[in-house]
Amino acid sequence: MSDSNQNTADAALAALKELKSEIAETVLDSIQAVDDYRIRFLSRKQGQITDLLKRIPEVANEHKKSFGQEINTAKALVEKRIEEATQRLSSVAEESGGGVDLTLPGRIQPTGSLHPITQALRLITRVFENYGFDVEEGPEIEDDWHNFSALNFPPDHPARDMQDTFFIEAPSKAHDGILLRTHTSPVQIRVMENKKPPIRVIVPGRVYRNEAISYKSYCLFHQVEGLYVDEGVTMADLKQIIQAFARTLFGENVKMRFRPSFFPFTEPSAEVDIWWEDEALPDGGRWMEILGCGMVDPNVLEGLGIDSEKYTGYAFGMGIERIAMLRYGIDDIRILYENDVRFLEQFS
Repeated sequence: MSDSNQNTADAALAALKELKSEIAETVLDSIQAVDDYRIRFLSRKQGQITDLLKRIPEVANEHKKSFGQEINTAKALVEKRIEEATQRLSSVAEESGGGVDLTLPGRIQPTGSLHPITQALRLITRVFENYGFDVEEGPEIEDDWHNFSALNFPPDHPARDMQDTFFIEAPSKAHDGILLRTHTSPVQIRVMENKKPPIRVIVPGRVYRNEAISYKSYCLFHQVEGLYVDEGVTMADLKQIIQAFARTLFGENVKMRFRPSFFPFTEPSAEVDIWWEDEALPDGGRWMEILGCGMVDPNVLEGLGIDSEKYTGYAFGMGIERIAMLRYGIDDIRILYENDVRFLEQFS
């Protein structure tokens, strides 16, 4: 071996000896120190042991084996010290409460909230479930028969006009038309098609109408409709359940009234108002409509194979947005669909 090669080999051996000393003496008193230690000695790109492995060709052949073994011994020592330090630091952290300073004030976690429409829907559903109503749901894309014809809408009824209904496929000779449902009443029809009385259900869901958007109307909204069909059902039963519902939502002292109205699928029909106190108004408040209702028209029952001489029933329907607006003092329906965090945070 030439003098230069001998000097290179001696330098490599000296570096290994110094490295083993550093490996044994480096203090590992924190997780960060352990991580720095691992990178310093074992990193593939800049680790000192990796550098020594690259210098093996510089060592004389008769010393390469022992030199390589010494490097492996140094590497094993590094790995052992890392494992021991990690276990020691972990056990210390557990004994001291996981490294948590219990004297620090707690962190306030952000809380989510249910949308006011969801809150109103859940409340309405809970009220009627307590009176024995089941919950039914159905498709939002309907055919004309379930949405109109089966509900006693005559062919020339204004609600069939394209200006009010979102048609997916316009009526033709091939079919009556496919549309986005304008109310959840089609689900009532589907229930009566598949079940025999007694029937007691509520039907929540989204509905769509081609209306001008304003502070009080939107192109989509949510409804809850109810249906009760059995022997001996009367208008008094309808008034009793509506009154119980209004008291639950608006308080025991709520004032309400039934006004005669017209719906194709109920006869007689009525609209229900509650008195909403408002000191800013001359009369100290105003009447607010909350729902429409009535006795199921015999034509609807007969069209579904239900004997109208034996069975009677009532139906009602309400807009969930209207209930939410009344309950939470919201004066513009559009804000319910804007997803403004400043508004939604109020319902946390």
